[in-house]
Amino acid sequence: MSELYAPPTRESGLKAQVQRFGGYLSGMVMPNIAAFIAWGLITAVFFEHGWWPNERFAALIDPMSHVLLPVLIGYTGGRMVHAQRGAVVGAVATMGLVVGSPSPMFFGAMIVGPLAAWALKYVDGLTENRIRSGFEMLVENFSAGIVGAFAALFGALAVGPVMRVFTDALGEGVRFLVQHHLLPFAAVLIEPAKVLFLNNAVNHGVLGPLGIAESSEAGKSVLFMLETNPGPGFGILLAYLLFGPRSLRPSVPAAMAIQFLGGIHEIYFPYVLMKPSMVLAAISGGAAGIVTFMATGAGLVATPSPGSIFAYLAETPRGGYFGVLAGVAVAAGVSFLIGSLLLGVGRLTRDDLSRSEGEL
Repeated sequence: MSELYAPPTRESGLKAQVQRFGGYLSGMVMPNIAAFIAWGLITAVFFEHGWWPNERFAALIDPMSHVLLPVLIGYTGGRMVHAQRGAVVGAVATMGLVVGSPSPMFFGAMIVGPLAAWALKYVDGLTENRIRSGFEMLVENFSAGIVGAFAALFGALAVGPVMRVFTDALGEGVRFLVQHHLLPFAAVLIEPAKVLFLNNAVNHGVLGPLGIAESSEAGKSVLFMLETNPGPGFGILLAYLLFGPRSLRPSVPAAMAIQFLGGIHEIYFPYVLMKPSMVLAAISGGAAGIVTFMATGAGLVATPSPGSIFAYLAETPRGGYFGVLAGVAVAAGVSFLIGSLLLGVGRLTRDDLSRSEGEL
């Protein structure tokens, strides 16, 4: 009997914890995927370099990315911890991040929203069965308001600056790899950072300025392509479309169009968080794309913003289309191959999927 039973190993326990953590993070985003799609469509169509630029409609882009989406994530994270009361406090706490940071704080919202809800849940536990009859609503509203106010202040004064320090450290790591000509290894930092919604900080804060300096001398730069390559995300989404859970497949085609054609990479991040090992597919695809870009001497004249295939073609210097398209295609192919294997080897269970869809 002992030969047939293998006790759970420490490795399997760690894998389960990572899977649970990734599912919890994606569970804050997946219920709001429609909002991400709406933002992605508005950005892709009406952005300054979009399909039909419109200044009035483009005014929606920044408020949606800086306020609406983080607040929705914080709201959902709070709801997962302490129902509706936790959701409200999580949304209030997220506003502290919105005010305290100039960049979208998606990942910060995933932290402060559940924390604020947990604090309220703790306070509710202390006051349970100790409130005189008739004062329940008064105490509950004031306790939630007080916790929400302190959580918002905490987000503005503490979490926001901590996230900036983390982002700056990540940027310095990428800068080190770039300056020491270790570009393929930059994918090891860039791709996980993207999945945690730190893509804009890495691209515009580090790679963009370095790429501009290089482009001014050589007329093009591969640095513009390290983070913005739409290939890895497209390959991951294609793997989900063909081998992912059937309940998720209907949402994938729209995500693929918005990610590849519109350049809104954030749309595929929840799919990676749902199964954290999929970040290996993103890293492999990103590194393969960078190697291809370097081997073919590819480069862009400016940052493709957003990182769509149309923006890539628009920023490609004359005669450089082969290298650019080859790098995108190789990145997509490698991420699709690795992603398909990962989805096949360790399929998402029903519990993992329900957790990722916020049904806890």
